[in-house]
Amino acid sequence: MKSTQIRLASRPKGEPVASDFETVEVDLPDLAEGQVALRTIYLSLDPYMRGRMSDARSYASPVEIGGVITGGTVCQVAASRNPRFAEGDYVLSMSGWQSAEVVDGKGLRKLDPADAPISTAVGVLGMPGLTAYVGLLDIGQPKPGETVLVSAASGAVGSVVGQLAKIKGARAVGVAGSAEKVAFVKEELGFDACVSHRSESLKEDLAAVCPNGVDVYFENVGGATLDAALSRMNPFGRIPVCGMISLYNATSLADGPSRASLMRQILTDRLHVQGFIVTERWDRFGAFVKEVGGYIRSGELKYREDIVEGLENAPRTFMGLLKGENFGKQLIRVGEDPTRA
Repeated sequence: MKSTQIRLASRPKGEPVASDFETVEVDLPDLAEGQVALRTIYLSLDPYMRGRMSDARSYASPVEIGGVITGGTVCQVAASRNPRFAEGDYVLSMSGWQSAEVVDGKGLRKLDPADAPISTAVGVLGMPGLTAYVGLLDIGQPKPGETVLVSAASGAVGSVVGQLAKIKGARAVGVAGSAEKVAFVKEELGFDACVSHRSESLKEDLAAVCPNGVDVYFENVGGATLDAALSRMNPFGRIPVCGMISLYNATSLADGPSRASLMRQILTDRLHVQGFIVTERWDRFGAFVKEVGGYIRSGELKYREDIVEGLENAPRTFMGLLKGENFGKQLIRVGEDPTRA
């Protein structure tokens, strides 16, 4: 087998550009005993990948220059010398930005297309969904009648957060980008309200839709959205910090509240602010799949996928993702999906 790989050619300075990526084709080795050959069907594109392209101190090791870029994938077993996997099986893996890979089978999770579309294993029933579940329920702990504010509300994580908040009896308010996304959050996902972060009167807009303040703010964005959210926080509010996508390409500190004023508000309002890394919370995966899978089957929780064809389009699509150009969970269809007619 051959594999097309997209590797990190150079560390981006600010926004990634095409020259930061290189595409190569390699021959895969013959299978040894215990190994399987995987053919990639779906590649998940996620904001955290930008951090892995940097060598700054973080919670995970960076991708090395010349290394295949990290990423969750849904694959099909093309050949196997491992008794746990048969040719044709579907698996969740971390094959990254490549069309095929030979692995030892460790860390692979079998997928049953009868349970849910296999693409959801890297979306609403995968890492993004678990991120929403853990961040909202374990850290945010919304109570019936409280207001939950979610940034990037039309995205893979934010869309699940708001819908879970509604299911738990809270009031869900979103912040999104375009008018189309704002309408989707309200009309399709069922949020109580949604405003655009592009508005020049974002603080006033949030005040209008959150007249009783905000009890839980699920942070995905940072920047001006965080500043506006802080202006509405109620005493004893909770802020799960999932991401700061508006800052991932920044080369200098953005305008916003100073550290001193932020710490003062945390103190005076007795706010609970907690960052979390979803890979440290896989102990919650079983409960998550059981509960959220049930909501999907019942129609209580909806999801949207933004699928782009072709591995060669991963760099351009990823650059757009960081600018909010995607609409829903961003996937690259690398190869044929036999489960979709």
